[in-house]
Amino acid sequence: MNKVILMGRLTRDPDIRYSAGENAQRIARYTLAVDRRFSRRDGSGNEQSADFIGCVAFGRSAEFAEKYLHKGTKVLVTGRIQTGSYTNRDGQKVYTTDVVVEDQEFAESKAAASESGYGAGTSFGAPASAPAPAPAGASDPGDAAGDGFMNIPEGLDEELPFN
Repeated sequence: MNKVILMGRLTRDPDIRYSAGENAQRIARYTLAVDRRFSRRDGSGNEQSADFIGCVAFGRSAEFAEKYLHKGTKVLVTGRIQTGSYTNRDGQKVYTTDVVVEDQEFAESKAAASESGYGAGTSFGAPASAPAPAPAGASDPGDAAGDGFMNIPEGLDEELPFN
């Protein structure tokens, strides 16, 4: 099985191109900075605590990346590893490894992104749908805690379907 799951931040805005031919397809390339659990020292004595992983998205996934992903956006990507090679202009063989994106989604809310200083002034996410109505007796969704979740009043546990 070839399955990859990554969570990281875009190092720059996606690079958008189109394939050649009659049915040109949108292609988005971007690099994710993925934190490591443990840092490791490189040859110069500096600690490296992130890996920079190239991702490529096609079609509708590429369109999503073009519209909504920007430098600093934290995303969760699922896909597969694809390796390849080509000969460059100098005649040297170059080997490539990319993650072909099958699914991508936001890994933090707009509020969390702006609080952390990433993506200030940028639009993260698809247009929001109308919020679901609150249960009877629940507080107004505007009273949400800073974590983006609605506060549930005391004594409402009996009405919740998942005790």
